[in-house]
Amino acid sequence: MKTEEIKKQIAILGGGPSGLFMYKRLVESGNTNFEIDIYERKNTLGAGMPYSLEGANDEHVTNVSDNETPEIVTSISDWILTLPSEILERFAIDPERFTEYKVLPRLLFGYYLADQFKLLQQKGDEAGITTRVQYNSNVLDISYNEHEKEVWVETITDKKKFDYVVICTGHNWPVRYEGKVKGYFDAPYPPSKLLLKLNHAVAIKGSSLTAIDAIRTLARENGMFTKDENGNLSFQNHAESPDFKMIMHSRSGMLPAVRFHLEDSHLGNSSLLTEEEIELHRRSNDGFLSLDFVFEKDFKDIFRDKDPEFYNRIKELSIEEFVVEMMELRERLEPFQLLKAEYVQAEKSIKRQESVYWKEMLAVLSFAMNHPAKYLSAEDMQRLQKVLMPLISIVIAFVPQKSCVELLALHHAGVLDIIPVGAESSVEPQTDGGIVYHFSDEENNPKSVYYETFVDCVGQPHLSYNDFPFKSLLSQKAVSPAKIKFKSNEIGHIAFSENNTSIEKDSTGSYFLNVSGIAINDNFQIINHYGAYNENLYIMAVPYIGGYNPDYSGLDFCEAASLRILNSMNID
Repeated sequence: MKTEEIKKQIAILGGGPSGLFMYKRLVESGNTNFEIDIYERKNTLGAGMPYSLEGANDEHVTNVSDNETPEIVTSISDWILTLPSEILERFAIDPERFTEYKVLPRLLFGYYLADQFKLLQQKGDEAGITTRVQYNSNVLDISYNEHEKEVWVETITDKKKFDYVVICTGHNWPVRYEGKVKGYFDAPYPPSKLLLKLNHAVAIKGSSLTAIDAIRTLARENGMFTKDENGNLSFQNHAESPDFKMIMHSRSGMLPAVRFHLEDSHLGNSSLLTEEEIELHRRSNDGFLSLDFVFEKDFKDIFRDKDPEFYNRIKELSIEEFVVEMMELRERLEPFQLLKAEYVQAEKSIKRQESVYWKEMLAVLSFAMNHPAKYLSAEDMQRLQKVLMPLISIVIAFVPQKSCVELLALHHAGVLDIIPVGAESSVEPQTDGGIVYHFSDEENNPKSVYYETFVDCVGQPHLSYNDFPFKSLLSQKAVSPAKIKFKSNEIGHIAFSENNTSIEKDSTGSYFLNVSGIAINDNFQIINHYGAYNENLYIMAVPYIGGYNPDYSGLDFCEAASLRILNSMNID
């Protein structure tokens, strides 16, 4: 009599978009030799933080459209046709006029992801895969049994062992002052907490999409948007909030760029460096990936045929010179004037379905560079962080048109402004409420301004090794801090001797730059203190891997990372 094969036990921690793509990979793997447990903190799967009430109100919209969303089970265009009329009315969606190029309200996109998860569960059932979903389940700890190659997952109710665990816990905003300092908000999420009637200036830290979320919520609570007969939008403060206004405090004093039509909506380009080419290059470069090499091959060279005029303009430029040239226009124009100009350009791009090609390729470069960034030298990682990422984060934010029009209306009404505060600015919480913002103005004069209400909108912070939430893995030394080696010992020594706390020296005399989060390998497996990767434990939770993955691009990242994880699991 044949004994029944023991099935592998797999846990997915977190049922948001990362967990959704991981589950999809397993269900569609063609394999059934496993059972899956999904641990979800909330009572629904799919939406995660950004697309649920934790991250959005009705007014918040996605910055991706149907054609830019990786395929799950059904397309958004098809799904829209199945929705009841009350949902369509609530979000002002006309299914007859809906196209794959339109962005969705974030909560509606969350409903879509939740429905896709249900369809995947049906597929799993049909394939004979057992799926157990633990709703309202907070994972308290994870530990690893090295000898048995088992991962133990602990919740308030039980402790269970698994062959493989994938950490997909998503966003995390640590609370530092909120609730202790009146008027201080560590993040604008959940946005329901910003439904505040205010009659004073509000300090917004940052000018990213996160800041735009906060601005749209606060504006609706303290005023009203109206359209005239020509469709032009204007804003009027409520009578009880005449002194309400919002001031964005941004390092650069720049607004992010507007969403345009992408020629390749999934940011994959056939001309990009292959893994083999990267490996070959690293072999001839002491194991390091050169940032200049990636910039040359995955950015500049692509313009040779596509846009020879632009290629001739940039072919001799270094990364630093390119960034200066691209930033020059942004610095010269008043931010809202530039926003208006980019809005017009983006409207044409979408109408004609023509890309703003250099911006698209910058998004492609960022996505292509994200995964092998762990192989940069510390010198190049610092250039990436200080030189290239500030440009990338502005250009590929892809502000949706609707948000853009509202920002312009608010500015026109005198309710919204932006000021550059530089990298050295600081926020000082006040014991009796509010904050004092310390910064230098454009003439380098020191300023200290008091605000009764402050919202930190810098976006998801990259969290440190010490912020890692599963303490048994820390005490077992099963995870290690992410760090990147200096190519030049001389440059490393100079940085180290300047008492730079982010630089360390090891027992062999090599120098390293500490970056945020924990160390992982190419398959998203955690790496322990002895440099060995863990065959059983994976992490896709972006706040904890930001050091090695400096730009995680939403659903595209989920799709790519989940494939690597599946391919490295031994589930045959």
